[in-house]
Amino acid sequence: MQYDLCVVGAGHAGCEAALAAARMGVPTLLLTLNLDAIALMPCNPAIGGTAKGHLVREVDALGGEMGRAIDDTFIQSRMLNTGKGPAVHSLRAQADKRAYQRRMRQALFAQENLEVRQGEVSAIRLSPTGEVQAVETTTGARIACRAVIVAAGVYMDARIIIGECVREGGPQGLWASQALAGALRALGLPLRRFKTGTPARIEESSIDFDEMEPQPGDEPVTPFSFLTDAPLHNRAQCFLTYTNEETHRLIRENLHRAPMYAGTIHGTGARYCPSIEDKVMRFADKARHQVFLEPEGLDTNEWYVQGMSTSLPEDVQIPMYRTIPGLRRARILRLAYAIEYECVDPLSLEPSLAVRGLRGLYLAGQVNGTSGYEEAAAQGILAGMNAALYVQGRAPVILGRDQAYIGVLIDDLTTKGTNEPYRMMTSRAEYRLLLRQDNADLRLTPIGYAAGLAGEERMRRVQAKREATDAALRALSGAWLPRSEALSALLWAHGQPEPAGSVRAADLLRRPGIGYDDLRGVWDGWRPLEPQVEQQVSVSLKYEGYLDKERRQVEQFRRAEERLLPQDADYLQVEGLRIEARQKLNALRPRSIGQASRISGVSPGDIAVLLVWLERRERAREA
Repeated sequence: MQYDLCVVGAGHAGCEAALAAARMGVPTLLLTLNLDAIALMPCNPAIGGTAKGHLVREVDALGGEMGRAIDDTFIQSRMLNTGKGPAVHSLRAQADKRAYQRRMRQALFAQENLEVRQGEVSAIRLSPTGEVQAVETTTGARIACRAVIVAAGVYMDARIIIGECVREGGPQGLWASQALAGALRALGLPLRRFKTGTPARIEESSIDFDEMEPQPGDEPVTPFSFLTDAPLHNRAQCFLTYTNEETHRLIRENLHRAPMYAGTIHGTGARYCPSIEDKVMRFADKARHQVFLEPEGLDTNEWYVQGMSTSLPEDVQIPMYRTIPGLRRARILRLAYAIEYECVDPLSLEPSLAVRGLRGLYLAGQVNGTSGYEEAAAQGILAGMNAALYVQGRAPVILGRDQAYIGVLIDDLTTKGTNEPYRMMTSRAEYRLLLRQDNADLRLTPIGYAAGLAGEERMRRVQAKREATDAALRALSGAWLPRSEALSALLWAHGQPEPAGSVRAADLLRRPGIGYDDLRGVWDGWRPLEPQVEQQVSVSLKYEGYLDKERRQVEQFRRAEERLLPQDADYLQVEGLRIEARQKLNALRPRSIGQASRISGVSPGDIAVLLVWLERRERAREA
């Protein structure tokens, strides 16, 4: 088999990248250090969560695999933030860790145009004109290809740290990649060192669940994939417990042995996923911290202790865990550890995830300085699409901040950069009411379909959903309901005032607490709707004013994005720009005024100067 694309790494980014390219008709090779580690969840055995659930839905809408895989293998599911508005509702599912891996392996090995092989890349070879030609492996193989996606995760020059014990290695005892970081350095890519970590795994028979608070899943279960039709049900539950003063005292007494405080760890850790020793020191006023016990699967006796990530020594970890209610008899099967690794400064990337100045080379996942399976998968599918489009001689797909959380993620990385492992949050999205997880298919499936990734069935469903939503909104807007006893009873039950005369069905549905099903007894034209359609109708009417406001903001944003900057400009020669702005603009080459305005170090005053300069340049060109 001849390959047009080689994907390096088979984590969550690599799997989505390889599947996307192969589904678009590009012969693809997926190389991994270890076939047994495909789609491994080395940390939390879960998919989704706040903002992360949005990313999974968007990956699915484009034609990706993560949503379908977790629907097939989850053991508990919950919708988070339901006490808030629909913009921040986020789905999270506990995975059967091994079942998820098997499910993703099946998808890879069954995919046409895709070959999977074990191997370690030691070099990426370019042509004299800077185009990818081949990859070479540590065993001496030379594999010709036209494009490469590096999705190395946290394996590059990785080392595991447990107290004073430091050794080279990847997650869960796997090998580290010793050659790939050097290959990227040889190409001139700027590398930096980041750090992450994971808590211990506890043997199930040593946990006293009766001392903890049960955390059941939601029923009915909401699927991640827009293609999942079969009803889903929870098969396990999680538990909640807390640290206490005894836990905190033990940590404080041994803080000098914690690698983060002893100077052993040099990489930058994730601010939003701190170790337990960090939490105890940074939030000294807190008497306790939440600890969730989560099963790693249905056929394993390992339980994950969320909230207790640490790199303290073994002789401290064991008594520390045993201070927690429910874990007094805990037997640790796998120690908690920190892991340091090399990653690339994402400012060296274009919004397509292509490396600037190197044609055919793309990066995706934690190698770009992100954290999380979902962020990795989101980058993977976009890199896979764009590498395939590059091979096919087509223009790349660039998702804007107004189109997707994936667009926010990639724009943040490639425009602002990151000095710590980047984690997606709803607060990062300016237009989050428009970028809800429930409408990801309406936003993105047409884009995936046009690229050749999303299939006919997926596109047909999106069109049917859109048409049904529009028809229901027209019917509600055109229906007037006369005063009646049933209408009065409905309004009284929801504490709503009665209208002076007839009321439009759409206006009735806009009132707080009243749902579409409530109209059944007061509107002769009521017809049952599919749950997805009913949700779109409800949100469209209840949040109409806010949605219109965001759409106006998006129009302003798009005008700035459409004001393109010349890619051959020498910003060092633009008078009026501050020196920092000149240097940043020359280094990052923003494609538009909008992107330039988001670059750290470019002020509103610099943007005003750029607009004047651009207008003069355009007038001179016309003259």
